[in-house]
Formats: sequence, structure tokens, C-alpha cells
Amino acid sequence: MSTPEELRYTEEHEWIAVKDGGVVRVGITEYAQDQLGDVVFVDLPEEEKQLSTGDVFGEVESTKSVSELFAPLAGEVVAVNHAVADSPELINSDPYGEGWLVEIKLDDPTSVDSLLEAEAYQALIKG
Repeated sequence: MSTPEELRYTEEHEWIAVKDGGVVRVGITEYAQDQLGDVVFVDLPEEEKQLSTGDVFGEVESTKSVSELFAPLAGEVVAVNHAVADSPELINSDPYGEGWLVEIKLDDPTSVDSLLEAEAYQALIKG
């Protein structure tokens, strides 16, 4: 299972990539998409939506189940990946690339430091 070192992770199996200007890109991990199976539908928020840490901001539906998406950090949704809404299978084929979900401008850019590093996430999924 791929766990890119440069990303941060949550216990809810989301990855976070830090971009410029206090913005992060969020997606679900390879482990999560593998557990879900074939993704058939994605519900994402509108741009400009304010999120608090832990807020449900959407859901991913697969042939096996429906999973809620939780905001990893507080901030404003500044971009939504409409390609994933149109082609949800991108989450399966490229979870760390074209399968990203949203970008959030963080209320506090240092809050990223509270998330799991790759090694800690790998330990979590190995149980």
C-alpha cells in the first residue's frame, strides 16, 4: 500500500497535501479506497463552505458501502475536484493524484502539524 512520505494523514484515512498560501489538498488514501471497493458516487461541498475540524463535508459511495468525509482541519473550501464528481473511479485509479477531493484554505496553517505523518499512518493501518 502506498503512503507518500510528503503527505499528512488522518485516522479517518484521508491524506492532506500542503500547498502554497495556507491551502491544503485533501483526498482519501489508497488504503481507504481499497477498503471501499469500486467508488461509484462522490458528494462534495460547494466552494466557499466553512468547515470546522471533524465536520462532515461529503460522502463517498462504493459498491460495498457509503462513507462520510470528515474535514481534517478548519477552513474554507476554495476548490472542489469536479472531475471526481463526474468520474468517481478516479479515486480508485489515482487516489493521490487525479482522485483528490477538495482544497481548503486553513484558518490556522500550523494545524497541519497535528496530523499523522506517513510512518504513524502506516502503523495505524497495520493495526
